[in-house]
Amino acid sequence: MKNFFPLWIAKVLLCAFGCLGSYVFAQTAAPSSSNAYPNKPIKFVVAFAPGGPADIIARLMGQKLSESMGQPVVIENRAGAGGNIASLFVSKAAPDGYTVLVNTSSLAVNASLLKNPGLDAEHDLVASGIVASSPNLLVAAPSLKAKNLQEFVQEAKTGKYNFGSAGAGTTPHLSAEYLFKVLAKIDVTHIPFQGATPALQASMASQVEMASVALPAAVEIVKSGRVKAMAVTSLKRNTSLPDVPTLAEAGFPGFVDYTWVGLFFPAKTSPEIVKRMNQEMSVLLKNPDFLSKLNAVGFEPVGGTPQEAAEYLHAELAKWSKVIKDIGMKAE
Repeated sequence: MKNFFPLWIAKVLLCAFGCLGSYVFAQTAAPSSSNAYPNKPIKFVVAFAPGGPADIIARLMGQKLSESMGQPVVIENRAGAGGNIASLFVSKAAPDGYTVLVNTSSLAVNASLLKNPGLDAEHDLVASGIVASSPNLLVAAPSLKAKNLQEFVQEAKTGKYNFGSAGAGTTPHLSAEYLFKVLAKIDVTHIPFQGATPALQASMASQVEMASVALPAAVEIVKSGRVKAMAVTSLKRNTSLPDVPTLAEAGFPGFVDYTWVGLFFPAKTSPEIVKRMNQEMSVLLKNPDFLSKLNAVGFEPVGGTPQEAAEYLHAELAKWSKVIKDIGMKAE
């Protein structure tokens, strides 16, 4: 009896401590699991209207990321002010990783083009990665008599012509301004829209004589014959529209330009979250199906680390500041 009582007590205590240990472990482990990123839907705030390059990238990525990250990726288009409305919105969002800006090179342009953009792109946002880039494309309204860019330039010298773009401060806007003012020395009035699709629709309806947009937004429209493609701003012809000449082939050498699309978080977002999204992007850029879809609409993958994306943005800010001065545009 003397030996039985201590053994019984020992077994009860052992069981109690074991159960308590399991409970404590479960309670301490749960917060770690529930706080893992992401544990709720991620919002991609697209800086332009549906159908443009930023929107195309956001939707292509969103489908894949929803699968790989285990949470829905919600697309929200906040068009206006050449992408600046979306940039401002995200810069003021909570830095918790659930609000991501999907913007184009207009982010770099607006720093010099807008008198008061309301944010500092390098300090109020943090770059996660540059996803892809595409040349810009000049298309003409179907009613236009000109069959090529040289003929358009000659027509524009004798008439008052307009061109549309995805908005003031987009690289297609500045590409066209540089072409017309500096290279061709003609005056063509810019009509800003809230995305590439509205600009293309205006061109199809002959409301503007020309539209300058990032190529992906126009591939299917050009193939259907609803607009006339005049030139791409790349060094070589694009495989998605192999019959469209480059600016150099169209008679205006010495100028090449691309529209890029990148992912940005609010400043002070955890470096681990920024890196996680970058890693997801890097995986996608090695996925044959994703790459095939990019190439089909005229995009080329870029990729790289968050640090490389930050350095690229810094270089783009300097580049577009000079272009804006060369064109003679004043901050709006």
